[in-house]
Amino acid sequence: MTTTDSPNALCFGEELPASGAPCFVQIEGHGLTITFGSESGKEAQETVPFSAFAVSAGGLDHDHLVLKWGEGLLARTLYLKHPDLIRAFREAAPDHLSQPFEQAAERVRQVRHRHRVMWASVGGSILAVVLGLWFGADLLVEMAVSRIPVEWEQKLGEAAYKDFLSHQDVMKEGPAVKAVEEMTQRLAEQIPNNPYKFQVTVVKSDVVNAFALPGGYVVVFTGLMKKADSGEEVAGVLGHELNHVLQRHGMERIVKNLGIMAVVAIIVGDQQGLIGLMRQVGVELLTLKFDRAQEMEADLTGLQLVYRAKIDPKGMITFFQKLSEKDEGRLEWLSTHPMSSVRADRLKAELAALPRRSLEPFTFQWSEVQGALGVSPVAVP
Repeated sequence: MTTTDSPNALCFGEELPASGAPCFVQIEGHGLTITFGSESGKEAQETVPFSAFAVSAGGLDHDHLVLKWGEGLLARTLYLKHPDLIRAFREAAPDHLSQPFEQAAERVRQVRHRHRVMWASVGGSILAVVLGLWFGADLLVEMAVSRIPVEWEQKLGEAAYKDFLSHQDVMKEGPAVKAVEEMTQRLAEQIPNNPYKFQVTVVKSDVVNAFALPGGYVVVFTGLMKKADSGEEVAGVLGHELNHVLQRHGMERIVKNLGIMAVVAIIVGDQQGLIGLMRQVGVELLTLKFDRAQEMEADLTGLQLVYRAKIDPKGMITFFQKLSEKDEGRLEWLSTHPMSSVRADRLKAELAALPRRSLEPFTFQWSEVQGALGVSPVAVP
């Protein structure tokens, strides 16, 4: 960009950085001209007509004008914050955008009014409380995470997801992949108002595990599928992992690990400060560990999700019972995770409280899935 055209907006897109691309937006009679800079000094421009935009309010303080256009890989989201730029857009926009613009503006006014009331009544005491409390306090972390746009969370998780898979032997097709896709689809269909588009990948590894990243990215290792005696057991694990995403446990761990400055930056709406802090995370996402409360919450909500999908919830319980064999001789207080046997007992109690309902079997045969993974069939005496 030229020295006179300083960035006045932030743009997100499939090929753009996870933290967004700073850009210069100019209001024209027909729409917007968006100019992107680059490290080489060359500029790239994109012109978008007013007719392509969907308008809403957003940002950490809900004081941004959010413009969306395009579909699929070409989808873009533009955040405008400068009052003069927003005013210019409003004056130039055609009539068909007036109603959504007014709705967005009203939301901004309401948020600003709430902020004025909040700061007038509480003032500096909020910051004093935040600084005085341990930064890992659940209430503060939840408050901070709730202010992080899902779109940012998805970009963050996607970056770590792609980096991890680039070093793995990924299964692209076959009975195991189709089975996991069927499980994921049945579970996702039972999530109302789901803001995530789950991507579940099967990785060849003898590790008996699966893990979830923020934004809806899940990895299932073939070692887990070999260990399971049924598709219902794997579906139980998937229900658990999907609920780590839905409950935003990964984002909570990130905020806790980044510390008090992240909490303050998010709560007071320091967008640039938050972006800087998020850049520190990187591949550390892959080493984040959930605490006991988060694991138990994912267990219980996962069981309920499996139940709603008409998948036998007992599979989730039997798999934890298998894992409890590894827990022998381990003291629970020495681990951040609850022992598998304790988790299985808690799930049994939860299942007993649910009304009985009909179950629907999967379309695949689990013996064929395991056979494709090299598991020898168990001989029947």
